[in-house]
Amino acid sequence: MAGLVLLPGVMCDAGLWQAMTDELAAFGPLVFGDLSQDSSLEAMAARVLQQAPERFTLVGFSMGGFVAREMIRQAPERVEKLILIATSSQQDSEQAQAFKAATAKTLQSARGAFRGLGHKAIALSLSEKHAGDEGLQQQVLAMSQRMGREAYCRQLLMARNSDTALLPQITCPTLVIAAAEDRMRTLHESEVLRDNIAGATLTVIEDSGHMLPLEQPQALATVMTRWLTAHPL
Repeated sequence: MAGLVLLPGVMCDAGLWQAMTDELAAFGPLVFGDLSQDSSLEAMAARVLQQAPERFTLVGFSMGGFVAREMIRQAPERVEKLILIATSSQQDSEQAQAFKAATAKTLQSARGAFRGLGHKAIALSLSEKHAGDEGLQQQVLAMSQRMGREAYCRQLLMARNSDTALLPQITCPTLVIAAAEDRMRTLHESEVLRDNIAGATLTVIEDSGHMLPLEQPQALATVMTRWLTAHPL
């Protein structure tokens, strides 16, 4: 079995997928991509390709979706199927770039231990309904603390250019998944992915903000496993 390669988002690690591993493991060995070491999408993609099996299904969440598409550009023959979750092909706005640069500068000059993502950032990553859920907040915080200050700065400063024009190059079966209450990504961004990748389908999961794998792990696992079952090689 080829297995699945799972790519997390900013300040997330393998803990992002912990509530879904039993269901996903039915489709082969799971490889959790490490996006904490590099300063560019290209380097992140190359690192994951080194640890990935020869052929695999690729799953990218948020920033991991950008890395996933770069992996396909580097090694299209190795990716059998693609699942993009709560992600986009659009570049950051100038305002977002400036905010990220300022945040990184503050972090780089800060003294003392890194305490992880702030409360406001964590709350924004969740739906309004789940923003006050202490259990979910702690999961996001714990991942960010494990990732650390240096990884956060690298991810904040990393160039994330639009690759919408390159989407038609993707030829493998593709599923795009969006969260209905995502406050960080719009439904339109998911529709752009669907509309520019030949044969791609889009599913929207209700009652979740951006952190779909944490907020609705069972619903997400069900959507993924049904699609994987319906698209055998």
